[in-house]
Amino acid sequence: MSNFALLFCFAFSTLSSCTALKRNDEPIIGVLAQEVYSPRSQNASYIAASYVKFLESAGARVVPVMINKTLEEYKTLFNSINGILYPGGGVSILTSGYAKAARIFYELAIEANSRGDYFPVWGTCLGFEELTYLTSGKMLLSHTNTSGVALPLVFTNRSRESRMFKGFPSELLDALASEPITENSHKWSLTLAIYNSNADLRKFYKVLTTSSDGINEFVSTMEAYSFPIYGTQWHPEKNTFEWTKPYIPHSPLAVKVTFFMADFFVNEARKNFHKFEDEEVEKRALIYNYNPVYTGIKSAFEQIYYF
Repeated sequence: MSNFALLFCFAFSTLSSCTALKRNDEPIIGVLAQEVYSPRSQNASYIAASYVKFLESAGARVVPVMINKTLEEYKTLFNSINGILYPGGGVSILTSGYAKAARIFYELAIEANSRGDYFPVWGTCLGFEELTYLTSGKMLLSHTNTSGVALPLVFTNRSRESRMFKGFPSELLDALASEPITENSHKWSLTLAIYNSNADLRKFYKVLTTSSDGINEFVSTMEAYSFPIYGTQWHPEKNTFEWTKPYIPHSPLAVKVTFFMADFFVNEARKNFHKFEDEEVEKRALIYNYNPVYTGIKSAFEQIYYF
């Protein structure tokens, strides 16, 4: 690059032509599979298609992260993808194949980020709960009346300056705080009291929002202080991509929530530069090799990928 070009980039460092030099515009994000409730012939695991659409809507491609693989297989995949999402579901956060894979990727992410290899991790609902266990080493969840309800968010001090929310328009932040546009489908929560009593969680995560079932105040959104690790107890993907339940909000602002959350996490993945060993290996790994099945008639999910 010429001296003039260097000066140009220095003077106008916010321009995309310069920042693109440190940005991955072809991010690939892993979505963790989990055991099916009732095995379907040879199909032992699944991913709800809404999580795939969520990431694709913001410009990422998706690779399914299968359960019950070897440590070496997971290490190879970790070094090939640019982030990972732990989706919601109903399996054990202690003993399932989902939990075992989540632990491996969590530990690899901590190690990588500690040496300057930026690798983001996102947990939604069950994934949020998994993160609390992986960080604390304890089962700290409490039963709450939050299975099938849309709620507003209560923002904590300085949360709107967080990495996650600082790019949100004020109109959307105000709507999140005043309208029930975050969908909750969980029976267990991390209450604010338990969070405050656990030193490991307090040291690792900043609470960005809380929500309430009318009795219990629980942590609904969090981000790690020193690592690109994020969790929502609520479901940002459902507002746009799931239609089976009447309590899922679909208002224009609710749909914008989906996009801004996806946009944030995909932009985090753009800061990572892991790559597959070659184009053919990459193509074989992508979710495009599988076809989603319409399940909206009998499931909470409109479409599911089975493996």
